[in-house]
Amino acid sequence: MVSVRLLLLSAAPLLLCGCLGTQGGNVLVLPGEHSHWLNMRVILEELAERNHSVTVLVFTASPSIDYSKPERFGFKVYDVPFEKQDWLAVNDDFIKWWMYESQNASMLEVGLWIRDLMQKMNVLTLNTCKSMFNNEELLESLRQSKFDALLSDPMSPCSDLMADALGLPLIFSLRFSFGMVLERQCAQMPAPSSYVPSPELAYTDQMTFFERVHNFVMYTFLDVLTNVHFLTTMDPLYSEIKGRPTRFCEIMGKADIWLIRTYWDFEYPRPFLPNFKFVGGLHCKPAKPLSEAMEEFVQSSGDDGVVVFSLGSMVKNLTKERGNTIATALGQIPQKVLWRYSGEKPETLAPNTRVYKWIPQNDLLGHPKTKAFITHGGTNGLYEAIYHGVPMVGIPLFADQPVNIMHMKTKGAAVMMDFNKMTSKDLVDGLNSVINDPSYKENMMRLSSLHHDQPMKPLDTAVFWIEFVMRNKGAKHLRVESHNLSWYQYHCLDVAAALLSVVALIIIVSVKTCTFCFRKTKARQKTE
Repeated sequence: MVSVRLLLLSAAPLLLCGCLGTQGGNVLVLPGEHSHWLNMRVILEELAERNHSVTVLVFTASPSIDYSKPERFGFKVYDVPFEKQDWLAVNDDFIKWWMYESQNASMLEVGLWIRDLMQKMNVLTLNTCKSMFNNEELLESLRQSKFDALLSDPMSPCSDLMADALGLPLIFSLRFSFGMVLERQCAQMPAPSSYVPSPELAYTDQMTFFERVHNFVMYTFLDVLTNVHFLTTMDPLYSEIKGRPTRFCEIMGKADIWLIRTYWDFEYPRPFLPNFKFVGGLHCKPAKPLSEAMEEFVQSSGDDGVVVFSLGSMVKNLTKERGNTIATALGQIPQKVLWRYSGEKPETLAPNTRVYKWIPQNDLLGHPKTKAFITHGGTNGLYEAIYHGVPMVGIPLFADQPVNIMHMKTKGAAVMMDFNKMTSKDLVDGLNSVINDPSYKENMMRLSSLHHDQPMKPLDTAVFWIEFVMRNKGAKHLRVESHNLSWYQYHCLDVAAALLSVVALIIIVSVKTCTFCFRKTKARQKTE
């Protein structure tokens, strides 16, 4: 009898694990592209590791997702009436203009360029959305799959509309949207322009009067620009697909959870809503050993150490002049340099610099001989540097990169360079500063300590909230009531109007009463 009882007790944990293992959820994913995909892929791999079924919905012209490659999750692919090269051409135009021409453009020229870019993106967006929703076979297959939640990057066209069509709770994963319009207008996140800088401006939360003016004007300009875009493009598209008048922000604002890819080691203090969760650095992990050849090159640096250099996966080439300027600077420092670069090798490339088409960036940043990181300021690389405590020389190019580097500069962990204006001497001076001035390393180690001092790892936090949404069929209890208020109710204009009306009525009655009494008194005096 005792032996039977012991056998049952020993088998209980195994039976329990087996039961829990069968309770995995079913997640539909509409991913972003490029670095957005690399970041989200980490979440998907962890979901698969925890026995969840993951299906990635991807279009045939995806510029960065190889859906033919075996993964731990599955792909569902649908056709679109354009090619991969069409998408890449828009990206290339964007990168070239922003890197080499935007610096000398006026605000009006920037606005016109943004309008033209949005028009090009509109064509791709409209075709992508209509390809999804006109494909009845695809929609029926998705309905039959009985998903529990939809995880998406907001840059994935109509992902919110797909969640609405399938009746699924929606989880967004993002750094921030253009002008934070989606967060501010669709998710109702407060962003006072007095101390919350627009992402398009490399300001801190301590702005001067003129910076606050610039910030206020930028917010207003972007709101007008994007609202015109919503009104003329997205609202008609959503209305057409839904079959009734529908506003873009109405559907976007239904998101249950927003996973923000930053944390308070990086962000300035500011208000956020209960359904905004911070998961910055979720892709970071301890460094693995380097390849034998790369380790040999790193060890050959001696006490001087190495510098890791990458401008990200989207920048394939540089102009000859810029490439030579950078290569000349790298040749003047005592450290060895590992440069990720797939373009033509600069003529001034020095013996201390090796160029690679790809580098194990996280593993290099975690190597004890790494002294500095030259980066464009992408969020993924930035958090790998924070995770491993490596000070940076930032050369921002576009998108969120200037504000990312400005944050790190403000916190004393980075030097910021202007890509178009920096000379070889500027880059050498910047590298010498972050390598030889101990304050940069100390400040970065402080940020690294803050990053590691969290109740849960960022990846665990992201997966927890995805599982939370699946368990509870959503998280609507975390959405603020402002979603159900009109604009005049939100700003209490109706309350102000009512109070002003009461005050006006009191003033009018008082004036009338005083006038009446005055006339009565006047009339009485005349009769006497």
